[in-house]
Formats: sequence, structure tokens, C-alpha cells
Amino acid sequence: MEALCWRLLNVLDGRNGTPAGPRSSLTPSMVDNAQEANQKTGDTKSDVEPEVKYVGNMHGNEVLGRELLLQLSEFLCEEFRNGNQRIVRLVESTRIHILPSMNPDGYEVAAAQGRNISGYLIGRNNANGVDLNRNFPDLNTYIYYNEKNGGPNHHLPLPDNWKSQVEPETQAVIQWIRSFNFVLSANLHGGAVVANYPYDKSLEHRVRGFRHPTTTPTPDDKLFQKLAKVYSYAHGWMHQGWNCGDYFPDGITNGASWYSLSKGMQDFNYLHTNCFEITLELSCDKFPPQEELQREWLGNREALIQFLEQVHQGIKGMVLDENYNNLADAVISVSGINHDVTSGAQGDYFRLLLPGTYTVTATAPGFDPETVSVTVGPGEPKLVNFQLKRSTPPAAPKKRVPNSGQRVKVLPKKVQPRAARKKEMKKKQTQRAPA
Repeated sequence: MEALCWRLLNVLDGRNGTPAGPRSSLTPSMVDNAQEANQKTGDTKSDVEPEVKYVGNMHGNEVLGRELLLQLSEFLCEEFRNGNQRIVRLVESTRIHILPSMNPDGYEVAAAQGRNISGYLIGRNNANGVDLNRNFPDLNTYIYYNEKNGGPNHHLPLPDNWKSQVEPETQAVIQWIRSFNFVLSANLHGGAVVANYPYDKSLEHRVRGFRHPTTTPTPDDKLFQKLAKVYSYAHGWMHQGWNCGDYFPDGITNGASWYSLSKGMQDFNYLHTNCFEITLELSCDKFPPQEELQREWLGNREALIQFLEQVHQGIKGMVLDENYNNLADAVISVSGINHDVTSGAQGDYFRLLLPGTYTVTATAPGFDPETVSVTVGPGEPKLVNFQLKRSTPPAAPKKRVPNSGQRVKVLPKKVQPRAARKKEMKKKQTQRAPA
């Protein structure tokens, strides 16, 4: 049972900028062995399980998220072993990934100086002095252009030289999130108490020195607000709004309406992958004292669990061809929402949606699209499978002889009367006779 828990709960170590496998004494072999056992027994349930992730300590001096995620990992496995049915159901139906520290180098610097208020920002950046939440490729500029002029609305491509433009930690995380079909995510920060949702980068340009917050919503704005409220209202005090000298109604905010942030991880997830990510600011104190950790854990525990459960809403299913082969990278479009998702490597897809009735279309190159109407409820996701038929190539047009625009009249063959033909033949025979 312990191996099963850690198969589905993948805790990563971000040291040296590389997710390095399950943490502490939980070795990679425990994860791999359980996966191999499923393959041998033909268990493919994991193919239709959504992937969800938590990322903490992106800023090395914002440490509460790191501690909460380590505590959450232990809590999930302990409750799983104890038979807590809610946790068992969550773990067995969800592939949970946890990265407690994305910036371990920054954390070590911050931890070494302690809670020195004069060094408030020490350890925020990585070892190269770079803010990792300003280091992802800027895809907002492209999506804002495409929204106005037409173009892709999802999975925007990266520049050819993107690896040379980002830090090792950023590159490792990008490769990680491209390796899994993540559906839902949150990254944990400190310095405020609010659930922040995309977009983070404002659509409007601002004059230097003049702050004019402008809400910049995604096509999934209502869904993101709901996800943020789920965390806020399950949190001990975030939903009250007044925290750290700031006021956020319902304890949530659109990122750009708070302050514009370019090259952030939250927007990158939404624009380059299938993943819907929000940012959780969890404490006024970036480096809270040890004696406050128990209170913070109790204030966040239920919210952390409820947010994981939100991955189970909307629609999900498989995209197959006529021969029941999996179709990867099929596009799933929802009428009225200008943001598509794609199927994963095994043909599985997940589309988070609020309750309602939707027109959903699956398309893939070389196949006829399939459109269905589906009603989504507030409970479990609706299972909607697609089976696409290969497109029939159009018949080749018949060749026509060019005639310069003039119709050519075909004359009927001239037919001689039988008597005339006999008379002409007799005449020819007489001419051939020898003299």
C-alpha cells in the first residue's frame, strides 16, 4: 500500500535545478516498481487519471509553501495508510506531483541569514541572482496579438533558443511540465494572503511610475475565479479579504489587476500546456518563525486538499480512431471559450469546466471532426469519448480539354444507304479487273 501511495504521489527534489525523483528515503525504484506491476497486470487506469501538481519555494526566501508541501506529502500518505476514504479516493484517482522547493539554492541563502528583517529579499533569487518567476518565455505578447488578429489560442510554441534564455531551474521545470499532461496546478508564495489567478501580465502598457491596475482575464476567467475561491474559502482566513494591510474581495485577485508581471510561471502554464495554474500567496511573513508553522498548516490543510479535488470536474475521456488506436495531440474545443486543450500521449484528455451545457468538438489532422453536446454537473467529471473517422480524400476531378471558351460540336458520322454502298463496291471491283 505504501508503494501504491508513493506511485501516485510523486515528491520531487529541486536541488541543482533538476527534479530528481521521490524525496528522502522514498527511492525512485518504489515508484517505478509499482508502475511496472500495473503494466504487467494490464492496469491502464492511470491513463485516465488527471495529473495535478504543487510547486513551492520558487522564491527561496518565501519558505512557508516549502514546509506546507512537505507536511502535505506526509499527511496524504499517513491518511492513505490509515484508510481515510476521502484521501484513498483522491490518491487512487489522481496523479499528484509535489515539488517542495524549486529554488533550493535561494532557500539555503535565506535560511542561513535567518529571519533578519533588514535582509528581507535575501535568497529570493537563485544562485545566479535571477528571479525565477520573471524567467519563463513571454507568451502573453503572442496570445494578445493572436486574440486580436487571429492565431493559435493554446500550446503557443517556444522560441528556438529558449533554453539559452532561461535559468537551469526554469529549464528543468519546463521540461518537467512538458513531460506530463498536467491539468491543474498551484505555486505557493509568501508576502501576502490571497489566491491569484491569470493573467499576470496586463494587456495594457503602463507609463513608467504610474500604476493603473487593469484586469486582464483569460477565456477561462470564471473557472479561474472559482478555483481561487475554492482555496480562499477553505483556508482559515484568506477569504476574509483583509490581510497584511491589503484588501482583496473574497481573498482572490486577477494577477494583472494587482500588479503586472511578465514572464511568470502561472501564465506560461496556461499558454504552453493544458495546465490551469494559480498562485497562492500564503503568509504576510515570508519567513515565519517555527512556532507559527502548526497554525499555518491547520489553516491551509483543508484548502490544499480541496484544491487537489478540483481536478475532478468538467469533462474527460479518450480520443481514438476507427481502429481504437489512441490519438495524441487531438484538439478539444469548447464553443464560446477561446482556449483549447489537447489529448495526451495516450489519447486521454481532461477539460476543466464549470457546470453547464457545452458544445465540444474533437479534431485531429487527417480525421473528420466530431462534435457533441454535453451537460456538466457539479460533481464528478463527465466521461466523453471521441472516435474520429479518417477523412475520405475527395474524388479527383475529370480532365477536360481546354477549348478556349468555345463549345466544340461533335458531328455525327456520315452513314451511307445500303443500296448506295453496294453500287459503290461493285464499281470499285470493276476498276480493279485486269484489262
